[in-house]
Amino acid sequence: MEPEINKLKTVWEVTEQKAAQSTLISQLSFDEIISSLISVGPFYFYIIDFYDMSLSNVSPSIAEIHGFDPETVTFDDILNTIHPDDMEFVAKAEATYIEFLQNKLGIEKVLNYKANYSFRSRMKNGEYCLLNHQSIILTIDDAGRFGKSLNIHTNIDHLTKTNNNMISLIGLNNEPSYTNIGVVLDLKDIISFSKREIEIIKLISEGYPNKKIATFLVISENTVKTHRKNIYQKSGSKNSIELVRKCLLQGLI
Repeated sequence: MEPEINKLKTVWEVTEQKAAQSTLISQLSFDEIISSLISVGPFYFYIIDFYDMSLSNVSPSIAEIHGFDPETVTFDDILNTIHPDDMEFVAKAEATYIEFLQNKLGIEKVLNYKANYSFRSRMKNGEYCLLNHQSIILTIDDAGRFGKSLNIHTNIDHLTKTNNNMISLIGLNNEPSYTNIGVVLDLKDIISFSKREIEIIKLISEGYPNKKIATFLVISENTVKTHRKNIYQKSGSKNSIELVRKCLLQGLI
């Protein structure tokens, strides 16, 4: 697996996105993010420092999922769990994420987006399961390069065993979200959801009817219906159950 892992690491090297100096993370910010996580399955998290590829704040649940000691696990240990056939996709997904930031959003917005995609990973028992990967850049260096990143891996094998081979960029701090980003960056297939649409999607996922959603958001019920119709069309969903399933897999909720 060493050549495949090196290929993945090369993505961060050649794009010159690795921090050239150590960066400090706000503990308050980290605690707030962790407390806001919505779990759709067993998950673990850790912080990777791109400056020296060291790990910190590794959650104890990594032992139950991968069998790793949270005190001694390394980034290479985690990378080695990726299915060999998925390693190329992961490398391309990371490259697409960086290219999308640079050419579509602007690299200065890196702290306002959460990247989301999936890959197969080896579990503690030796079997492979589909994991959903979410990453949030927490710090950047003086040149705007990646410092520390919070990575969250959730077992979603109970939801689906098929990878859609897409990535999503979920907007934070009122930024729009983008889904269905192919690793070849086919821009015509990218779905963009507005802040209001994300709010409605989250309320739909909680089971609220249109009338209640309208009350919560202080808008008319007809406006909610229009938003809901547009959301279904954008996501290619026939009903709320299909919408919620897709949005869970894409990290929107």
